Amino acid sequence: MKLIDILPPENISYDAPGGSKKRVLEHLSHFLNDRMMEVDADELYLGLLARERLGSTGIGEGIAIPHCRMASCHKITGALLKLSDPVDFDAIDGAPVDIVFALIVPEEQNDEHLQVLSAIAELLQEEDVRTQLREANSNEALYQTTTANWTDQG
Repeated sequence: MKLIDILPPENISYDAPGGSKKRVLEHLSHFLNDRMMEVDADELYLGLLARERLGSTGIGEGIAIPHCRMASCHKITGALLKLSDPVDFDAIDGAPVDIVFALIVPEEQNDEHLQVLSAIAELLQEEDVRTQLREANSNEALYQTTTANWTDQG
């Protein structure tokens, strides 16, 4: 599976609202619910929040990868948000987060979940990729960046 296959253009949001970690997760839940009708926004929010309680998904360098598995999810789906204002995500390096890549995975796909999560984390650790994402100033620019960098990943 290629990473770009899990991130359709409509799942990208430039200038997404920040505020706090909980508000970002809430916005993300409703954002994905609008695109994945089978997934309930409240259930997704609770799943993402439960995962955060296990430990922050803020991986450092201003990046967070909130994720959860859901029985109602039919295929691995990602969303990319570039926040309007960085938020405290309790990241391992203490840096505020401005780029959020969410991952929602069918409950039974544990191995695939870990593989895709690892590939996303590895790619977002590359400074040039983070720079390109931060310099993007529209949904289209974010999508072009992901297309250019992620077509061979997965």
